[in-house]
Amino acid sequence: MISAQGLTKTFPAKGKVVEAVRSVDLSVDAGELVAFLGPNGAGKSTTLRMLTTLLPPTSGEAVVAGCDIRRDPAGVRRRIGYVGQGNSGGHTQRVRDELHAQGAFYGMGRRETRARADELIESLELGQVAGRQVQSLSGGQKRRLDIALGLIHRPELLFLDEPSTGLDPHSRANLWEHIVELRRETGTTIFLTTHYLDEADQLAERVMVMDHGRVIADDTAWALKESLAGDRVSLTFDSATDAAAAAARIGGEASGQVVTVTAPGGDRALPRYIRSLADAGLDVVAATHRQPTLDDVFLALTGRSLREAHAPTAAAAAAAAAA
Repeated sequence: MISAQGLTKTFPAKGKVVEAVRSVDLSVDAGELVAFLGPNGAGKSTTLRMLTTLLPPTSGEAVVAGCDIRRDPAGVRRRIGYVGQGNSGGHTQRVRDELHAQGAFYGMGRRETRARADELIESLELGQVAGRQVQSLSGGQKRRLDIALGLIHRPELLFLDEPSTGLDPHSRANLWEHIVELRRETGTTIFLTTHYLDEADQLAERVMVMDHGRVIADDTAWALKESLAGDRVSLTFDSATDAAAAAARIGGEASGQVVTVTAPGGDRALPRYIRSLADAGLDVVAATHRQPTLDDVFLALTGRSLREAHAPTAAAAAAAAAA
């Protein structure tokens, strides 16, 4: 559904050339739900804008939904849906009218558009607000409308750029429930960017991690956590002296009275650590085991947390200005 080779985007910024995306290769199969992760300024949104033909690449090639992004951008747009970070509906327009207008933009007939709008209004639970102006909707309702606008023409591929940002936990869960159900019914391929790592962990069949304009990891969430992060085992001792001795024996890191060990299969390793330390006369007074998260994966890859609040980089600012 998506195939890109050497995709690159540069922007002029203060007399210099900023590389927002650096020779990205990626492939997404039909029916997949792929999460595209990275901090602010990593190049995620710029990559999405190139794949959706909103920005021309500086170099490289990509075929999206069977159409070349350079030679047939109109073909790409006919076959994809795109839900950006901002709300799509006109504030003073009514929900149902916005859906009818979107269908007309795609060249759909009036009867087909009305039937499709009714279908989406029902499946996304917008029936009670279908006659209201967009500006009167809640945040969750607006995002569900955005999804409906992106799906009105039954696209083969749906791009979602941080669709749940700014929503409360209940609205986020509700939105994803609808997206997952629609995908199950239609088999739509979904390419998603998000800062909510739990969404990527629970929903995506595959996770790509991007940093400094490059894709630095690409695998299932489970495989990335198992291979790059490992489980975290914490052991507490009566004294810092015992903790230091324990760290030297089992290869962990001591901080005060606590020793932390990163190891695959931490739940199985924990009893072995306790027995080994007891044999050495080192008594563990408390122990915890934590499975790795995608944030641990990013920390292992880059040395920093994906959850850190990064100021927009020069590349991000240049890309936003150009967009």
